[in-house]
Amino acid sequence: MGIQNIAIATNPEARKVFLRHLIDDVQALQQMLDEELFESGITRIGAEQEFCLVNSFYKPSRNNLRVLETIGDRHFTTELARYNLEINLDPVELKAGAIDGMAAQLREMLEKAAQAAALHGEKVVLAGILPSIDYRCVQLDYLTPRDRYRALDTMLKNLRGGEFELNISGVDELIIKHRNILFEACNTSFQMHYQVNPAEFVQKYNWAQAIAGPVLSVCTNSPLLIGRQLWAETRIPLFQQSIDTRSIGFHMRERQQRVTFGNKWISVPTDVYKSDIARHTILFSTDIEKSSLQVLREGGIPKLRALMLHNGTVYKWNRPCYGVSGGVPHLRIENRYLPSGPTQADEMANMAFWAGLMHGMPERYSEIEKMMPFEHAKENFQKAAMWGIGSIMWWEGEHIAAKRLVTDKLIPIADEGLAKAGVPEEERFRWLSIVLRRTASYHTGSRWMLGSFRKLRKDLSRDEACTALTAILYKRQQSGEVVSKWKTAETKELEGIRMRYEIAGNAMTTDLITVQEHDLADMVQRIMSWRNIRHLPVEDNDGRLLGLITKAGLTAWLQANPDQPFATAADVMQRDPLTISAGMEIEAALDLMERNNLSCLPVVTEGLLAGLITDKDAAKIRSRHRLISDNEDNDTTPEG
Repeated sequence: MGIQNIAIATNPEARKVFLRHLIDDVQALQQMLDEELFESGITRIGAEQEFCLVNSFYKPSRNNLRVLETIGDRHFTTELARYNLEINLDPVELKAGAIDGMAAQLREMLEKAAQAAALHGEKVVLAGILPSIDYRCVQLDYLTPRDRYRALDTMLKNLRGGEFELNISGVDELIIKHRNILFEACNTSFQMHYQVNPAEFVQKYNWAQAIAGPVLSVCTNSPLLIGRQLWAETRIPLFQQSIDTRSIGFHMRERQQRVTFGNKWISVPTDVYKSDIARHTILFSTDIEKSSLQVLREGGIPKLRALMLHNGTVYKWNRPCYGVSGGVPHLRIENRYLPSGPTQADEMANMAFWAGLMHGMPERYSEIEKMMPFEHAKENFQKAAMWGIGSIMWWEGEHIAAKRLVTDKLIPIADEGLAKAGVPEEERFRWLSIVLRRTASYHTGSRWMLGSFRKLRKDLSRDEACTALTAILYKRQQSGEVVSKWKTAETKELEGIRMRYEIAGNAMTTDLITVQEHDLADMVQRIMSWRNIRHLPVEDNDGRLLGLITKAGLTAWLQANPDQPFATAADVMQRDPLTISAGMEIEAALDLMERNNLSCLPVVTEGLLAGLITDKDAAKIRSRHRLISDNEDNDTTPEG
C-alpha cells in the first residue's frame, strides 16, 4: 500500500488491464527464477518500526502529519491512524556489527521522533496495542487523511457488504460491530525482513512458518484492547477480524481471510502469490506503462508493480516480498506478527533471535514438511497468540512448553546462525541474553502489562487504569531497562502524571446491572439492595433503553403504593430519561447533569444502552480536572 497513485478496482476496463499485468508479473517472476537473475550469496536484514503518538494526557494523538512534517526525514512515513507513524530502517548485511548498527539507527530515529513530538506537546510510545485507545479513536476522524487509506476503507466495506465484527474472548470478552477499518489501526508492529537466496526460498519460508509460534510466544506485548483482557497477543485476532471481508452465510463454503497464516507448506517460490491471486479479489489497480515480460525481453528488471500492489492487500503473517535494489532483484521474507515494544532493546533482541533462527536453520529442517504437519505449525501460532509464554507447542513429535522449547532448542540454533553470519560472541550474547532472561523469568511484555493493569484496577476505573498503564509504560521505556527487569506498576507511580477525561465514553461505567420492564418492582428493589446500587436502567431484549429507576424514586413509589405486590419496573421507572452519546465532551455532559440536577446520566450509542455516568463519577472527574488545572498554572511544557 506504499504506492500513491492507486484506484479502487471497479472500472471493468482498467480492471482487465491490471489483471493482465498481474498474470504477466507472476510469469515474469518465474522466468527470473528460472534464469537465476536474483541476487544470491548475501543475506540482508531490515525492519519497520511502527510507533504511537500520545498527547499530554496519554491519550492517542491526532497529530501524526504535523509531527511527520517536523521530523522531515525520508525514513518516516504515515500509517492508517492519526496517532501512528512508521520508521523504515536501512537494510544491512547480516554480519559482525549488523544488530548493533541497526539498534543504533533505531535509537537515533526514535529520538528524532520524540524530539519532534515534544514540540507539539506529545510523546512517543512503543506498544503492540496502545492501552489508552478508546472507542473515540476508532472513528473515521482518526483516519490519516490520505487517499489510499480512504480507498482501502471504502473497498473493504464494499466487499464486506455490511458492518465489521469483532468477537474476541480471553479473560474478558469484546463483542462489537464497527463501520470502518480503524480497529486495524490499533495494531502496531515491529516488522522484520530477511533476504533469502532464491534456491533456499521454499525451505526458508516453510522454516519461518514452523518457528512462528515459538518465536511469538516469548515476544507477546498486546494483551489489552479498550480495557479488555483478551489474548496474549491480541493483535493477531484483531487484525484478522478488523478487516475481514467475509460475511456470515447459510452455507458450508470455506473462504480464507485476507489476514492469514496460510494453509499448507509451499513447494515452489511462486506458490504463495498464485494462491493469493486465486483466493482474493483485487482491491486496487494502478497505471502501469509496460508489461513486466516486455521489460525482461528488453533486458531490464521489472518492478512487478501489479503483483506487489496485490501482495500488499493480502496480509500473510510471514509475507514473501520481492524487491529491486541497484537494478538487481531479490527475495525476502517479512515477519509481520511481532508487536512494537515493549522497549527498543527488546525489539532488537527479537530481531537477533529471529534472524539467527532463519540463518541457522539446521539441515534436518530443510524438509520440514516431512517432520511436522502444517496444522501443527498453525496450531502452535494460534496457541502462542492466545496464551503466550504459557503455551504448549508441538515440536518434533512431542508436546513441549514454549519456554523450554525456546531456551533449550531455539536460542542455541539462533546463536549458531548468528555465529555462521560472522556476528561475534559478545554481540550475540548482548541480544540473545535479553530473550533468554525474558523467557526464563516468564516476564514478557504481555505478562507485565496484565499484572500491572490488574493491580491498577484495584484503585482505578477501567479507563483510568488503561490511561495510567500507558503513562507508566512510557516511564518504563524511558528508564532504559528491558521488560524482564520491570516491576509491576503501582498507583503511587501516578504522582505528577496528568490524566484527563475527554469524552463520556471514557468516564462511563459499562459493567451494568439492568432489568426489563415486566420485572417485579419488588425484585428491582432487592437487586438494588443486594448490589448496593442507586440507579438501575430498564432495557428491552435488544438493549434499547426504556427507562431509569433510581433508588430514591423507587422507595418513594413503593411507600405511596404499599398494596401493589405485582407492580413492575415499567410502573416505577422514569420514562424517556435524558441521555447522551459516548462521544459527547465530558465537560458538556457534566454541565448537563448540573443544570438538570441529575444523579445519573445514561450513555446511549445508536439507540442502545452503553453505560452510565453517576453523580459520584462526576465528582471524581471534577476533582481530577481541577487538580490538572491547578498544576497547569505552573506548567511550562509546550502544548500542541
